[in-house]
This record gives sequence, C-alpha cells and structure tokens, in this order.
Amino acid sequence: MAQKIARIQDVARAAGVSTATVSRALSNPELLTEATRQTVFAAIRSTGYRVNRAARNLRTQQAGAILVLVPNLGNPFFSQILAGISAAFGSRDYSVLIADTKDHTTGGKHVVDYFLDAQIDGMICLDGAISPEELQLFEDNGVSGKIVFACEWAHDVALPSVRSDNVRGAQLAVRHLYDLGHRKIAHITGPQENVLTHARREGMMAERTRLELPAREEWIIRGDFSLDSGRKAGEQILAMNDRPTAVFCCSDQVAFGLMSTLTSNGLRVPEDISVVGFDDIELSEFYVPALTTVRQDRRELGARAVSLLLDCIDASQSSQTFATEPVIVDVDLVVRASAAAPNW
Repeated sequence: MAQKIARIQDVARAAGVSTATVSRALSNPELLTEATRQTVFAAIRSTGYRVNRAARNLRTQQAGAILVLVPNLGNPFFSQILAGISAAFGSRDYSVLIADTKDHTTGGKHVVDYFLDAQIDGMICLDGAISPEELQLFEDNGVSGKIVFACEWAHDVALPSVRSDNVRGAQLAVRHLYDLGHRKIAHITGPQENVLTHARREGMMAERTRLELPAREEWIIRGDFSLDSGRKAGEQILAMNDRPTAVFCCSDQVAFGLMSTLTSNGLRVPEDISVVGFDDIELSEFYVPALTTVRQDRRELGARAVSLLLDCIDASQSSQTFATEPVIVDVDLVVRASAAAPNW
C-alpha cells in the first residue's frame, strides 16, 4: 500500500496548533516563539511533511533557483568558488544550477529565457567574457539587476562584482622574488582580453617600475591560464639568450606547465630558475617542488557573491537602486619551495 502523503493539516494536528501557525513557521519563523517553532518542526519531522515548492514558488512569484555560469568546469580553480556558493546557499531556500559556458551553448538568450520563464531568481557569473551584446540583452529585458559577477568581471559594465585584489597579488609575487635577490623577472600573462590578465599585469608592471627592475620585451610572454601555455612559455624561455632567473605566472596551471617543461629540459626549479604562481589551487601544495603562489580565498569569493546577489534580488523586488562598487577580497602569498635566491 502506498504511504499517505502528509498534509499541512496533519502537521497542525500533530503539533496542536493551527495551519496558519504551521505556515508561519515555514515562511516567517522569527514571528513565533522558540517553543512553538520547535513543536512545529518536530511535528513536520514526525509526519514526514514536505513543502510543495511549486505551489509556494507560484504564490511568492519566485523560482527558488540561482544560475551560476562557469567558463570551464574542467578547470580545478572553480571548484572552491562553487563550494563557497553552495555552502552559502545551504541555509537558504534556493537550488543552485550550474552551466558551463566553454562551448557557448549557454548564451545570453538562454539566460534571459531562464529569467522570463521564472526558472531562476538571479545569476552569478564567473565568466568575464560575456559579450556586450549579451549584456545589453540582459539590460533590455530588465534582468541585469539580478546578476552578479564573481572572480572575473566585464569591462566597463556597471554590474555588482566580487573579485580578488589581483593587482596587489601580482605586486606581492614580484616583491617576493625581488627580496630573494632576483632582478631578471619574467611574466607569463593570461588571455589578452581577460580582465584578470590586465589587473595582474598592471600590478606586475607597477611593482617592477617601483623596484627599478630591468625590462625586456621578450620577458612578457602571452599565455592563457592553461598547462599548455605554460609549456609553450617554457620552450620560449629555454630558447632565450638572456634568460630570466625567475618567472611570475598568471595562474598555477601555467606554472605547472612551465616547471614541467623546464625540468624535463635539464633546468632545476628553484636552483636554476624560480617560479611563482597565482590562485593556490589544491595541487599547488603537492606539486614537486611545492609551488609558491598568490592565494585567492575562493570559498570567500563564492560566499560573498551569494550575499551580494541576495541583496540585489531584495533591492530589485523593492525597486531600489543597488550600488555597483566592486567588493574586493584580499589575497596573500603562500611561500613554498619553487622560489629561492638566484644561483649566480
């Protein structure tokens, strides 16, 4: 025999309260005394009552879901940001949907449709490569007020964002190499149009100028955050007549690709060349040699993005204007074994 589905009336009967009190315990528990709340929730557990989310969402005009756009789910960097987002929503009544934008199947039109079809209440975008046309589409359809950027952001777009202090992170990396005694410091960048590339290069250039370090055009090597771009950069460094003694990489994955290529061609890290990364992904601590890198608090980025998005949703529901000044999360340098004094 199929088990009978518990109704709100069953919960009220078990708790000895009205159905209105049960409803209030589910929607506005702060209006009830602690004793009443405990009694109602105990009755919910004992009866096996489940909230009808579809009916509730229809009544409240909310979808109860958030979309997260990720530029590459295969990149281990994003795992902790997603973990931070998930944890922050753990005490909230929202489901988290995740879409990979790497193959461009989740375009602006799809996102707008999610909003207009009441499938999502807001979006956290980890992809700064959203096109101006897509951003304009969000604006034209009145959904841009429920979108927050995290980690990356879009150029010249007045949307709320949470980001690490990328400029300071690059300065910390260069200064650490300088303090170790290095003066010939190369930099492997990210993708040319990426906002993180520009911010980290800005910090690197500013610190290099401040420290009056020598500069060679060939010591600025274009990459794309990937292992393969680190490998290619390593091949370029090996071919140089005047090699740098240290390299600041735009990401840990670039650093891994670089170190693998250098060591497989007879150079020792850090004895012959020092390497510093950026991100502090999980493998950084266990790579050989363990990678000195700039640590981003990725879980904090995710958690702060959730807080900011919920504020945006609340503001949009009350027709308030929400401030778009970026939230900056601090970074720090994690010193490990991949960087040492130059071997003159």
